[in-house]
Amino acid sequence: MNHVSFFEKLWEKYTAKTPSAQKVKSLFETQGNTVFNDHIAIRTFNDPRVNIDVIATPFIEMGYEPKGEYHFEAKKLVAKHYEHKVDQQAPKIFISQLLLEEFSNELNQVINQILNDANQNVFKTKDLILNGSVWNKPSYVTYQRLLKESEYAAWMYVNGFCSNHFTVDVNKLKNLDTLEEVNDFLKNNGFLMNSSGGEIKGSPNDLLEQSSILADSIEIEFEEGIKEITSCYYEFAFRYPNEHGELFNGFVASSADKIFESTDMKLQEA
Repeated sequence: MNHVSFFEKLWEKYTAKTPSAQKVKSLFETQGNTVFNDHIAIRTFNDPRVNIDVIATPFIEMGYEPKGEYHFEAKKLVAKHYEHKVDQQAPKIFISQLLLEEFSNELNQVINQILNDANQNVFKTKDLILNGSVWNKPSYVTYQRLLKESEYAAWMYVNGFCSNHFTVDVNKLKNLDTLEEVNDFLKNNGFLMNSSGGEIKGSPNDLLEQSSILADSIEIEFEEGIKEITSCYYEFAFRYPNEHGELFNGFVASSADKIFESTDMKLQEA
């Protein structure tokens, strides 16, 4: 499968869980814009069966190569980003993983059991990130236990392997020139922004500004019954040129740290 059709499948799965993203994209299009995707993000654990290198495998085969590495000490994550070797218009890939060894024995036992209980063959498939949750029906008690230590781990337990967010390339919008204009446009249309660390994360000095709407909530069937849990969100990125006049292609760890919080249930309730 080439990267274009793979992204189409990812978008289909993503918008099924994130109807707000399709609504926002359609809103931009009714204003005469063509919406381009800056990057997608994927979450995982640093277990050797599903770590960054495993998740990146199909993208490498589609012509992507690793570019930058990022560390998130407070959230106990590391991430890498990938760019396509040939297709300059191809979205970048941002893959993060939870550093399990930095968490309690209890969290490690839970995650290990979740992974052990899954069909091990699914971890070897090229389309793993199209499969969502590949383990048993989640337990709300287990979800709450994970949530106490890591919102990221709890989110992964419920949502599994998918595109955690797509990102609008604001530089390519025709009639919205700044991220501030984009945010105002979204708020005027009833969308709630992630305001953790400010609505705009980053600055012209960082060469990257990012914002995002809060994640959608979807009904999840737990062993104990149906509960509403956050799914995925839509992000917006504006990039500035570097000293060579080329648009910055990387990411800013301090900004991404706050973007991660778009899935935090506490923000939905604020």
